[in-house]
Amino acid sequence: MDVARRVVSELAAGGIRQLVLAPGSRSAPLAYALAEAEAELQTLVRIDERAAAFTALGLSLASGLPVAVLTTSGTAVGNLMPAVMEANHAGVPLIVLSADRPEELRGTGANQTTDQVDLFGSHLRFAADLAAGQDPQKAVQTGLDAAKGLLSGVPRGPVQLNLSFRDPLTPALDGSDFQPTAIRQTAVHSSRRPVESLAAPRSTAPRRTVVLAGHAATAQAEEFARLHGLPLLAEPSSDARFGPHAVGPYRLLLEHFGAQIERVVVFGRPTLSRPVAALLNRQDLPRALYLPEPVAWFQAGRRSERLIHQLTELSDFAGLAAEGWLQSWQQASRAAETALAEVLADDLSGLQLAAEVWRQPVEQLVLGSSNPIRDVDLAGTPGVLSPRVFANRGLAGIDGTVSTASGVALATDKPTRLLLGDLTLLHDAGGLLLPRGERVPDLQIIVLNDAGGGIFSVLEHGALGEQPAYASAVERLFGTAQDVGLEQLAAAYGVQYRLIGSRTELVEALQAPFHGRSVLEIRTERSALRGLHDRVKTAINEGLRALG
Repeated sequence: MDVARRVVSELAAGGIRQLVLAPGSRSAPLAYALAEAEAELQTLVRIDERAAAFTALGLSLASGLPVAVLTTSGTAVGNLMPAVMEANHAGVPLIVLSADRPEELRGTGANQTTDQVDLFGSHLRFAADLAAGQDPQKAVQTGLDAAKGLLSGVPRGPVQLNLSFRDPLTPALDGSDFQPTAIRQTAVHSSRRPVESLAAPRSTAPRRTVVLAGHAATAQAEEFARLHGLPLLAEPSSDARFGPHAVGPYRLLLEHFGAQIERVVVFGRPTLSRPVAALLNRQDLPRALYLPEPVAWFQAGRRSERLIHQLTELSDFAGLAAEGWLQSWQQASRAAETALAEVLADDLSGLQLAAEVWRQPVEQLVLGSSNPIRDVDLAGTPGVLSPRVFANRGLAGIDGTVSTASGVALATDKPTRLLLGDLTLLHDAGGLLLPRGERVPDLQIIVLNDAGGGIFSVLEHGALGEQPAYASAVERLFGTAQDVGLEQLAAAYGVQYRLIGSRTELVEALQAPFHGRSVLEIRTERSALRGLHDRVKTAINEGLRALG
């Protein structure tokens, strides 16, 4: 108990304000220490360790602060792996507290005992294995510094403190040992990097440059594009998809403008489309990646862009927009948006859903992987401002999406909207489970239910699925059809539910205020998806040809 209390005190002194706990016996000393420190450190409880870890991930994403997740020993620790991997590649300061058996029980076949020390391998910034009774102060402080990116050359990211405890695992059973924890209060600062500002461009060289804003680019990308007069191609989770220079359906315009582009400036990490990947792979094209601090999503020497660490140097590289360059993109964007709207005018599809979700005001928006975020990337028309957008793009998995969104909502106490597909919801259905008495987030979950894996139909697998020889294999192995009743699922977890059957109903639901948790289900057919995307591409190409 003395060690557990010291761990909790050091965590709070180092800036931890929230911790997610998955109950267990070996971690009991820390649980009781957290109960004693409840006035200083908020503890959330989740039954499923994977849900606990992704809830902590969401809390950290929204708050910008390190957040801890606590588990008992054994498979409980292994269930954290997907969230740790995501935190690694996305640079999220996630603190793993894994309780363990003492050294004398390891390798003996003792219950729930395995090798937890190197479980997460290269995904961690720092790991420490603390023996039972060992003073944890130095390890906790170093772990927090590593998670925040304060160690030289080490990017922000997850750390693990593996803590061994011997029996007894509880304070005095008569309650006489209760010790409200006195915590050294310190100022808490966000772990997000400070944004460098650029007063005015230095270079006046006219160039046909585009600014590409990938995941986590921040609004800095929008400011850079605006100051240099350049078109801005911004993914939804860049937090830069707004302003007069932002081009909505840019990925379908790259084929039209590709040969004219002279330079590419990259903020953040682009992950969504093959046209963008093809652009970044062009060895004949000068490309620069703005990298103001170390990141974990690539290794040195593995990317071909020029790495630039200062905005002034990036400004010199980009130059100012050549005459008519921005205007040609803006004109093409308007024509493409008009063509897209005409195609989407009839049936309620994923693209129409994405367009409406982006159009309607909301403070925080979480986008699921696969089709939803790509649909917003294509159909979401940039406005004057954008919501704050979150997405697990570190590894772009569907793991833990509901739990991540729950953490985002709870971190800020703001209404949060989640757009995702049916398989993504079902993959994290356990994220809907809140133990009795836990805080309920204001979370509206919008589910595009096409009864399976719709994204595969717009990839090469969709073409194979149209061939008799492969049709059944593609449907079974990639389509993964499901018939879960989402209304019954929501009811089982005590979540409000509504089936949306028309665009009018959708707009009405999106404009209404929401409190607590709710599910809006929109049903579509996967079989129509490939044809819809073909019609969209054809309509946009025709609109561009009409421009000349």
